[in-house]
Amino acid sequence: MTSVLDPALPETAPAVTFADLDLPAPLREAVLGLGFTTPTAIQAEAIPALLAGRDITGVAQTGTGKTAAFGLPLLAAVDPELREVQAIVLAPTRELAMQVAEALESFASKMPGLEVVPVYGGSPYLPQQRALRGGAQVVVGTPGRVIDHLDRGSLKLDAVRFLALDEADEMLRMGFVDDVDRIASATPASKQVALFSATMPPAIRRVAAQHLTDPVEITVARQSSTVSSVRQTYAVVPFRHKAGALARVLAVSDADAAIVFVRTRSAAEDVAVSLVERGVAAAYISGDVAQGDREKIVERVRSGAINVLVATDVAARGLDIDRIGLVVNFDVPGEPEAYVHRIGRTGRAGRTGEALTFVTPNENGKLRAIERTTRQQLEQIQIPSPADVSAHRVAALLARVPARRELGRLDLYRTAAAEFLAAHPDVDASDLVAVLAALAVGDEGPAPRPTEGDDLDDALSRAHLAPERGGPRRDGAEGGRPRSAARPSSGGPRYRLAVGSKDGVQPGGIVGALTNEGGLTGKDLGKIDIFSTFSLVEIPAGLSPEAFDRIGRARVAGRPLRIRVDEGPRAASRPDRGASRGPAHHGPRTGRDGAREGGYGTREGGYGSREGGRDFGGRDSRPRRSTTPR
Repeated sequence: MTSVLDPALPETAPAVTFADLDLPAPLREAVLGLGFTTPTAIQAEAIPALLAGRDITGVAQTGTGKTAAFGLPLLAAVDPELREVQAIVLAPTRELAMQVAEALESFASKMPGLEVVPVYGGSPYLPQQRALRGGAQVVVGTPGRVIDHLDRGSLKLDAVRFLALDEADEMLRMGFVDDVDRIASATPASKQVALFSATMPPAIRRVAAQHLTDPVEITVARQSSTVSSVRQTYAVVPFRHKAGALARVLAVSDADAAIVFVRTRSAAEDVAVSLVERGVAAAYISGDVAQGDREKIVERVRSGAINVLVATDVAARGLDIDRIGLVVNFDVPGEPEAYVHRIGRTGRAGRTGEALTFVTPNENGKLRAIERTTRQQLEQIQIPSPADVSAHRVAALLARVPARRELGRLDLYRTAAAEFLAAHPDVDASDLVAVLAALAVGDEGPAPRPTEGDDLDDALSRAHLAPERGGPRRDGAEGGRPRSAARPSSGGPRYRLAVGSKDGVQPGGIVGALTNEGGLTGKDLGKIDIFSTFSLVEIPAGLSPEAFDRIGRARVAGRPLRIRVDEGPRAASRPDRGASRGPAHHGPRTGRDGAREGGYGTREGGYGSREGGRDFGGRDSRPRRSTTPR
């Protein structure tokens, strides 16, 4: 995405700090709270000019800090108490629109009542229309969808005070110049305009001449993008196999800790939940994570309590964690410079690091752009197979044998092994050692053949990646083999939770509450049915009184769970009166805009994990009604 702020990257800039800029107190507090102190060159030049009311044209590459350069003055021009659109940002792609909106929301975290709504193609109109009718003050959108809302009457631009055109040359290349002209012409002539472009072809200069008044011209050179201390690799991974591939990569990595980068905040939550359900000590941060929670999560990564951090580009700005030895780009970044920012999180202070990028089969163009920017060719590697993971774990286990042997106190185990071999003459010592090693690394044998609709890659991963039974819990999720969504009801005890689809609850919220507060793991949970005003969850082994009490006090989507044993007939359970139909089975969803990736989760939520991570429950315009944890 368009880079925001990054004091960790070298760049020549004036000797000023954000505290020196004349930003309103809420914006200054938010920026400093995100850990940023020194503006980049373009920020140091553009922010004062825009705060003074001048129009600007900025010639700057992605990665120089353009979003904050126009975003902070834009927010300063908005009145949160006025419930109408006062600022609009036009971006060429939906990915950039989403990411700019996320950045603006993080900057506006100390401005109560201010709402930012992204509008872009490939997503439903209704949620966007609701947000616009609700009085959002800032709109970030692609030209085509903004025009659609103008035509429908759901977007009014009469009160716009600030217009930002981001990557104007890209909008020109995509044929949006006429749309940009129409949108700009629909705004008041007195508005302030910031136009940013990597180049200034004649067509862009004509746009600037028509819509800008005596602009200040700012030009910033591209920063150095060579990253020599990081081994850069990529692997071709189909989208639906990414979660399993990530788990296997992490399982064989020797890095102390890793950062996994995703494009959107909802993807950050989804991927983190997927890892936690697989037994990985993971947490996530995104632009809507409160600063206090962010600091707690980062400190837990530094201390070793968390080994994997899933993050968006905005949330990772300013991070400097010595333990990070691996960066995984779960999603290819939209811009090559963002790739440079990401992999710069490892290989610091004279150390070496590794960076792996997952590339889907149709993303070769993005890969080539990254290679041109970094001026080096990325090395293609193969994702470890489930058997590779087991071999790696066995090797690590056997490496501990000499030290454990020296410690002694093995008579109990020698006796048990001898008695077993005596009772089973068909088993020799080598077979016994092999079976014990397999069990120790979580390999319980070949998995059943996946049913129709199940993910073969995920099924194999579950067979090989289940952690040791009885092993230590990590961050509230020991893991184990999660149930397939295609599995039937377990027939075990069923519990009723006082939250449902009307509350915006999602399966990830319920899974997060039960695993964090109830001391459960993914393998402990059976089928989850979400109805209109309540939910049912099967827990085959039941709950202890202590776990029952803790879960009852937990909150999902802002509402208490108030768990109780379900006493209704299993075969005839029906949704509450508000439900339009019985539960329908759904698996993980991946919308066309790529906003939901990798597992369960929601954009906003009401359940905070004990690790200080973001919520595992929340609101979404398309609720799931039934699932089993995966």
